[in-house]
Amino acid sequence: MDVLETSKLLDEELYSRQLYVLGLPAMQRLQGAKVLLSGLQGLGAEVAKNLVLMGVGSLTLHDPHPTCWSDLAAQFFLSEQDLGKSRAEASQELVARLNRAVQVCIHTGDITEDLLLDFQVVVLTASDLEEQLKVGTLCHKHRVCFLVADTRGLVGQLFCDFGENFTVQDPTGAEPLTAAIQHISQGSPGILTLREEDDLRNFRDVDLVTFSGIEGMVELNGCAPRPIHMQKDGTLEIGDTTTFSCYLRGGAVTEVKRPKTVSHKPLDAALLQPRMVAQSPQEVCRALSLHQAFRALHMFQRLNGHPPKPWDPVDADKVVDLARALKPLRRTDGKPLEEPLDEALVRTVALSSAGGLSPMAVMLGAVAAQEVLKAVSGKFMPLDQWLYFDALDCLPEDGELLPNPEDCSPRGCRYDGQIAVFGAGFQKKLSCQRYLLVGAGAIGCELLKGFALMGLGAASSGGVTVADMDHIERSNLSRQFLFRLQDIGVSACPSPYPMSRTVLLQCPLPPSIFLPSSQRPKAEVAAEATHRLNSDVKVTPLTDPLDPTTEHIYGDNFFSRVDGVVAAVDSFQARHYVATRCIHYLKPLLEAGMQGTLGSASVFIPHVTEVYKALGTDSEDASAPVCTVRHFPTKVVHTLQWARDEFEGLFRLSAETINRHQQAHTPLVDTSGPQFLTLLQVVLGVLRKRPQTWKDCVVWALGQWQLCFHYGIKQLLRRYPPDKVCKDGARFWSAPKLLPRPLEFDTSQDMHLLYVLAAANLYAQMHGLSGSQDKPALREMLKLLPLPDPQYLASAELDPEQKQGLHKALQVWSVGPPLQPLMFEKDDDSNFHMDFVAAAASLRAQNYGIPPANWTQSKRIVGKIIPAIATTAGAVAGLVGLELYKVVGMPRPLSAFRHSYLRLAENNFSRWIPPAPAVQTFHHVEWTWTCWDRLKVPAGQPERTLKSLLDHLQEKYGLRVKMLLQGSAQLYSVRWSPEKQAQCLSLRVTERVQQVTPCVPKPEQRVLVLELSCEGERDDTTFPPLHYEL
Repeated sequence: MDVLETSKLLDEELYSRQLYVLGLPAMQRLQGAKVLLSGLQGLGAEVAKNLVLMGVGSLTLHDPHPTCWSDLAAQFFLSEQDLGKSRAEASQELVARLNRAVQVCIHTGDITEDLLLDFQVVVLTASDLEEQLKVGTLCHKHRVCFLVADTRGLVGQLFCDFGENFTVQDPTGAEPLTAAIQHISQGSPGILTLREEDDLRNFRDVDLVTFSGIEGMVELNGCAPRPIHMQKDGTLEIGDTTTFSCYLRGGAVTEVKRPKTVSHKPLDAALLQPRMVAQSPQEVCRALSLHQAFRALHMFQRLNGHPPKPWDPVDADKVVDLARALKPLRRTDGKPLEEPLDEALVRTVALSSAGGLSPMAVMLGAVAAQEVLKAVSGKFMPLDQWLYFDALDCLPEDGELLPNPEDCSPRGCRYDGQIAVFGAGFQKKLSCQRYLLVGAGAIGCELLKGFALMGLGAASSGGVTVADMDHIERSNLSRQFLFRLQDIGVSACPSPYPMSRTVLLQCPLPPSIFLPSSQRPKAEVAAEATHRLNSDVKVTPLTDPLDPTTEHIYGDNFFSRVDGVVAAVDSFQARHYVATRCIHYLKPLLEAGMQGTLGSASVFIPHVTEVYKALGTDSEDASAPVCTVRHFPTKVVHTLQWARDEFEGLFRLSAETINRHQQAHTPLVDTSGPQFLTLLQVVLGVLRKRPQTWKDCVVWALGQWQLCFHYGIKQLLRRYPPDKVCKDGARFWSAPKLLPRPLEFDTSQDMHLLYVLAAANLYAQMHGLSGSQDKPALREMLKLLPLPDPQYLASAELDPEQKQGLHKALQVWSVGPPLQPLMFEKDDDSNFHMDFVAAAASLRAQNYGIPPANWTQSKRIVGKIIPAIATTAGAVAGLVGLELYKVVGMPRPLSAFRHSYLRLAENNFSRWIPPAPAVQTFHHVEWTWTCWDRLKVPAGQPERTLKSLLDHLQEKYGLRVKMLLQGSAQLYSVRWSPEKQAQCLSLRVTERVQQVTPCVPKPEQRVLVLELSCEGERDDTTFPPLHYEL
């Protein structure tokens, strides 16, 4: 098996989000991999799409069979124009367009032993069992990783054979655990105390560690992995430290990951002694029956020359008979398995097995592609060895409502594969749906593709609206497959700076640099691409955000034309808002999210399931207290927040402030505000005039280094000396505070140099000067420069003499063109923005003895980047598509629906029935309600008064209202004086609302939402909202 020899560049901008999932070594191995994929129906197309988007080195397609109508329900590379053509040949060009860096080839002959030797991984989809056994035996013999993937209607199968001694370098893909050290004792064993108690839980299952950044006991820094043992008091034994130096301060302990070895059986053995990936014994039993069902389907095909006909009871009975007659399965120890065959399950599989469904292909194709990635990269645990996934819960529970053979017979249309499972009547219902999709990112693109293949909204009365305010960036292209390079409006002009952090893999050619010219909105491009997949599906793009500021757009009229909502957004705040709109308008909500290899899909149905609860809303964007960030950081996120604030103050706010005063012709000397002066003195720094040369910028940057990491710390220690004692007798510098120490500038330290390089270049950019990337020249320049003395800049307040000097300097310095404020941009690695933040945060961490983040970690944290990969996006989109079938087929009971959670890295696939909405009661009345209910009161003609509204609530519901609110404004309260009550009660409700709020009901507004509090309510009582119908 040869590794691809073609040298190429690793495009870190393109794969930026994926690199956070895989890491650089795994990504490099993926780019050198050669994969053979046989079978280009829907499932094969999904595997191909994922592999090419992720950047596999070479993909060879094999499928000489002609395209037929049933393929089009799940194979998005094919269209009506390809009917009769070879699937592989018809698909090749469109597959290649996804990523021109990937070699996409076609093999037209048979799969031979010699052919297999050219590949590291072979994937068979839509193949017969005889072919699987033949190819599987050869692959096992030659240590070629082998996968079988197949879907039959609502059931999918995946098998992996990576050989008898496959090494997994990183089983979980998680960042190695690291924690700050509080103390290490000298002894045998040495005892390590962690600084944060929360870190103790993480280290319980860690067996090997190493150390870094320790002062004093330096013998541990970079040592060979040492075993640890957690003691009852939460400290860690780390081995003999008797002869080591005395521990002084700082340092971090870091987990050392151990590779694991996996042993797989070849297919012929694993077929009779299957090892199942399942989350419970019940799932194992179900998987074993599904295993036998697939074997029986293969046998039926071999005996009859065709698969079972759609929903044909005679063919289904034959499949059950074949399954019943199969040789019994055995356990891994050779003993017979005693689990009985679930004949009803086998029969249902057989009845619905003739179809091909897009959501099933997407789900299984994502998992299969992830296994290919595991095979070539050695990252994440591979499946051991069989995975069965079924979504038979999509079928009606009532047997009388199941499709019939006539309704599921082929129509000669693109939906034949789907009609074979659900019937033509259901297909018509799908086509009339009107759905809103919020978010056109990675998951959103997958969902739109699924909508097109399913025919969602394809009728004249149906349609899909996609809302997304973002524009396409180059980093989107590795997972948001509806977008292409031309959609970001790029030109191939050379950049004035070389591409930073692009990894050269033995390539003599320079990388192509693409400069953005006009980024297009995601919603518009995604709508156009979806229409090309299926011209019958009407997709309306909206680029307005879905939030409280646009309720005039996404209001009553809009939602009255929507049957359901699908949310694929990347923040809890956005999800929460979308969910509140769905609750308000009683619309079903399908929601999906991902982070790296973690994914989730959820369904929320009015009056059937619980509503969405955004658990992360409160803490998602929470910032640390200002004093903690400025003076008392304890975590790396504090140092990064401080560095980010430094960037804003030095390179954006200062320039904007000065420009504003220059444009207003306000002399800077007349400006005496303390905040303004403080801002300007750091911009001037140690310079007394406007910078004119690169050297001036370097001098300023060096002075800023001295200010931040030397004199500033000295000033803090003068204010709070190390031996300071608080009034209660406790030491001021005690946990959780960390005692800082000033750093000494050293040109030999790379992080010192990087800070000055980045700061000087940013300062030059702000002043319209040329910068430099020549680190050796900068190092030599710094050796010759005297260290500036910016002590006066460290003072929080300026005395009159200092103010006068600053005013005088500013008068000279402010003469010149406007400054260029720098807007922080995390995705351009050549602009020095992230270099500055990463270096500043690292030096700040050194000040306080905090284990620093590396450059990549800093970018992820500061940029709030969500690690993402195409496989996870596909998997959760497939899961959402399956729930969509159920929502469209309403009414369905709670037991039909599933929340899903998956961890592709660790083969965890969990699906469970969502909780029902909690029922609330109020002892003063006899009725009950849930979170989906509301009290509806018509305004009437003429409109009722506030008194009439309160009387109505008491008469109809038995509620004596104590307080009535519209938002935060009080419309009524029993605590008011009788005079005020009488004055308000006589007003019409809308008059009272306009009296206490700035809101005037718009003509198209149909409802005013009011909140009420009633006599006799308990603390845990939440009354339904009052919908006052206008």
